[in-house]
Amino acid sequence: MKVIPAVDIKGGNCVRLVQGQADRETVYGNDPVAMAVHWDEAGAQLIHIVDLDGAFEGLPKNADIIKNIIYGSTVDIQVGGGIRTMEALDGYFSAGAYRCILGTIALKDPAFVEKASAKYPGKIMVGIDAKNGLVAIKGWVEVSEKKASELAHQMESCGAAGFIFTDIGRDGMMQGPNLDATRAFCETTSLPVIASGGVTKLEDITAISKLADCGVEGMIVGKALYDKSFGLKDALKLADEHAG
Repeated sequence: MKVIPAVDIKGGNCVRLVQGQADRETVYGNDPVAMAVHWDEAGAQLIHIVDLDGAFEGLPKNADIIKNIIYGSTVDIQVGGGIRTMEALDGYFSAGAYRCILGTIALKDPAFVEKASAKYPGKIMVGIDAKNGLVAIKGWVEVSEKKASELAHQMESCGAAGFIFTDIGRDGMMQGPNLDATRAFCETTSLPVIASGGVTKLEDITAISKLADCGVEGMIVGKALYDKSFGLKDALKLADEHAG
């Protein structure tokens, strides 16, 4: 069970948004590379990097910063946000990215996911962000009419390696994860799932760890770490204890 720190980049800064809303941001630093190094040194096995500007605008906007994070890291880096072309994927994988996450493009162009998965087998994750069970896209600005469960089934057939599942209603709200929604989503797929959104306290680490039986392999943690609600080392220890 991985505890995965998030580094969200907007305007070159390390930020956290509330429910993905661009105008509800908190800036936690102006050096995302240094922030990633911090989580690396704190013991993270995997770091989750998101180009928020890219997610909103539909193409990578902070690629140089992200590549510098990859170059300077000793751990695996997964990248998402605005990746909608093979050129963007090639750039990140050439830099050494561990995995890339496709979001909006998965809904808009499933064939692209199939092509990307064929070119980079085991390396393409699909980010499914849900609000009341429906898929949200374009940095969560739009909510589609597609059920998250339907998209998961479709992406599984396209060769995706797994999913990042985010319940938008809980993201950045510090209200705890939506365990029922996460479990329900996991039950729709045989692929591994990384849970995201709402982790607030150490008890949430334990609660999500208990979802390992339905396919959850890790959890992304953002605001709670930045606000120092708990430390990464404590979270990693707790996850390891549960796994043991």
